Amino acid sequence: MTERLSPGDLIEVALPLPLDQTFTYRAGPDGAPAVGTRVLVPFGRDEKVGWVVGHPDQGPRGRKVRPLLSVLDREPTVSAEILELARWMAAYYVAPLGITLRAASPAVLTDSSRHVLSLVENPVDPGSADRGELPSGGGPGGVGAGEMAAGGAGGTTRREAAVLEGLRAAAGPRSVRGLRKALDMGSIWPEVRALVARGLIEHEVVPPAPPPVKTRRVVEVVDWVEDLQELEARFGRARRQREAYDWLAAAGGRADLKAVLETGGFSRAVIAGLEERGLVTLRDEEVMRDPFRDQPTGEAPRFTPTPDQARVLEGLVSLLDEDPPPPALVHGITGSGKTLVYIELLREVVLGRGRSAIVLVPEISLTPQTTRRFREQFGDLVAVLHSGLSDGERYDAWRQLRSGEKRIAVGARSAIFAPLPDLGAVIVDEEHEGTYKQSEAPRYHGRDLAVLRAVRAGALCVLGSATPSLETWSNARSGKYRHFSLPERATGQPLPPVRVVDLREARKTGSAAGGGPGGQGSRGSVLAQPLVEAVADRLTRGEQAILLLNRRGYSAFVQCQECGDVRVCPHCSISLTYHRVTSRVLCHHCRYEEPAPRRCERCGSTDLSFRGLGTEQVERVVSETFPSARVARMDVDTTSGKWAHHEILGRVERKEVDILLGTQMIAKGLDFHSVTLVGVINADVGIHLPDFRASERAYQLLSQVAGRTGRGALGGEVIVQTSLPDHFVIRHAVDHDYEGFARRELSEREDPPYPPHVRLANVILSSPEEERAAKAAEAGARWLRNWATRHRPDLDVVGPAPSPIERLHGRWRWHFLFRGATPGTVGAAARALMDQYGGQSLGDVRVSLDRDPVALL
Repeated sequence: MTERLSPGDLIEVALPLPLDQTFTYRAGPDGAPAVGTRVLVPFGRDEKVGWVVGHPDQGPRGRKVRPLLSVLDREPTVSAEILELARWMAAYYVAPLGITLRAASPAVLTDSSRHVLSLVENPVDPGSADRGELPSGGGPGGVGAGEMAAGGAGGTTRREAAVLEGLRAAAGPRSVRGLRKALDMGSIWPEVRALVARGLIEHEVVPPAPPPVKTRRVVEVVDWVEDLQELEARFGRARRQREAYDWLAAAGGRADLKAVLETGGFSRAVIAGLEERGLVTLRDEEVMRDPFRDQPTGEAPRFTPTPDQARVLEGLVSLLDEDPPPPALVHGITGSGKTLVYIELLREVVLGRGRSAIVLVPEISLTPQTTRRFREQFGDLVAVLHSGLSDGERYDAWRQLRSGEKRIAVGARSAIFAPLPDLGAVIVDEEHEGTYKQSEAPRYHGRDLAVLRAVRAGALCVLGSATPSLETWSNARSGKYRHFSLPERATGQPLPPVRVVDLREARKTGSAAGGGPGGQGSRGSVLAQPLVEAVADRLTRGEQAILLLNRRGYSAFVQCQECGDVRVCPHCSISLTYHRVTSRVLCHHCRYEEPAPRRCERCGSTDLSFRGLGTEQVERVVSETFPSARVARMDVDTTSGKWAHHEILGRVERKEVDILLGTQMIAKGLDFHSVTLVGVINADVGIHLPDFRASERAYQLLSQVAGRTGRGALGGEVIVQTSLPDHFVIRHAVDHDYEGFARRELSEREDPPYPPHVRLANVILSSPEEERAAKAAEAGARWLRNWATRHRPDLDVVGPAPSPIERLHGRWRWHFLFRGATPGTVGAAARALMDQYGGQSLGDVRVSLDRDPVALL
């Protein structure tokens, strides 16, 4: 018999699943939870956390509706504003609503469950692992992905052995996430599945726990005794209790128990005696975690704006009174004082008008400096949201923003979802950076969402950059965005002169230091003589230098000198990168690793060449060339720790580092007046990538890193090493000529048309079998062409073809593009294509759609 339920008894729930639909559940006896509330619901044989997003228009027909299991929030965790933003994201980027809501919420609120592993006490697996044996060199310190232990095919791989050892060390169940972090092995799911299949470990799903709350124990006076005679009578001979009572009274009547015990010097028994007398009470009090509370900020500096800064600030403040304020581009050269403009604008918005604000930065490496600058000015009104913090720290910051206790959110792209009431301004610093683009569904662009959220909230969105993206530049030139310019440095210093060193000539003359593992210049130059002399000069003068190489590791690849074979990742179609410190080769995409080869797998030769450059190799060459210099390397390998960025940059600021070497993370946002030299080891990296944005990214990187020097009274210089001195990217970067570069690049993208002249989407189809991926891509492109002929003749379909990186994580990848003159054309095609693919069985073929891609690799 079908239940008779009215729509009011039912709720629509969005679940974070790759299913483009919501699900209907029956509300509990207390009625339907408010929209935006998290609920725990049954789903198949599992349980999932989802969000109430509304009520169905009518009751169910012919099917039973399951009741929700639990309401997880006292009040909605997703505001109406964020829910509408998530709905727009779901429609625009063609992603399930539950997936977009997960992206817009703190991770601690979206974990539907915890995956927990434990050892099987008496496994029956015939391999070596069931006897508790580890291969030689096993354990977390010496594992190699996919490498088989001694004992043949029936043994345990080193990575599997590391998982087993990690569980033994835990002496009990361990979450997959915690074990992965402890082992520092990347994804361990392949090993988990293999070990579960062999009966060596057990895997279970634990229902979600309440979000973590940090508390402190507080002692508080509840019975105030002011009469001295009564005090004497109450305490009698209990002298220490009397002293503790007086200490608490002098402290205002309440204090942390820890402070009473450590600072006051009283024992726990003394406090217990006061509690027995009914004079004090002990209770737990929630403490908001603030990772920056103990970080020194210094005294807030006060600046006098330059005429240019005052003009731009006046223009931005005037936009606040428009309804709604139009987006604005602040195009300021490096060192022009854009941050000061941001601070003064926030002073007007937050302190002057009582509203709130969001400040987006492209990478967490910029967060310490940026956070300090804003905290100097706005103190505890600033909250930080980024992935480098713990779940608890981010959750507390999120709650303080939602409550209005903190009113300025600083963070990377996900901070655009900060639950701030009465939003007044959104600032996107370095708006051109590709890191604002999410790499997995929903593949949103933080900059574009910033513009949208600001417009909807009646807030001002400010996009700042010295090298704006061509999309933003075009919008500013067309009048869609207001355009403000800061053409001069705030200090009055000119932009640094740029000297180009032709690496072709340096190699011919042999005037270079370093090279391959043997350090021979003939095997690839690292430091040409002009750069060596310039660095030596700075060291003599007690100044600092920055060296940029946009590649980490030691060598780009390992190649056999006999047959030419290059060692390639078995799961991805890219070469493995050699890391000298660990003597291992690593895939920087899937994290596969193995010991560095000693002989060629194809021909057996031991004559191996370590070709290309990496930051680790450059660090060795720099240290050998300048043995007395203090060198710090900053790349993904050296900044994995929570405060690693902060510590390295702090050492540079304190002048404890003479030479800072790193990848693109050192190219932006850093402001050190003692840095008087920037050297670009190889400016050619990235220029010829098979991507329509390759030239734009290369120009932006060169311009940004050049701006790290000459910011103080000491001046500065830039030396660019390149084998392409006549390339237009190099020429315009040398001249600091952004507008000239933009004109040339925009003309290059007219035929064939690419953004910003058209709207673009990239469709990637992948499969473990190359032929299936190719056939699926051909079928998809053919279907879309037929659809466009009937519905959108102005749609252009390009491809299919193998992706530039043909294989990733063991899956072959093919792709095709489609482009149109308007967002509506591309949006309609994207929806039709995904509806078509969602309605048929594709087997092991995966389809992903990236609208407005920032890269096609």
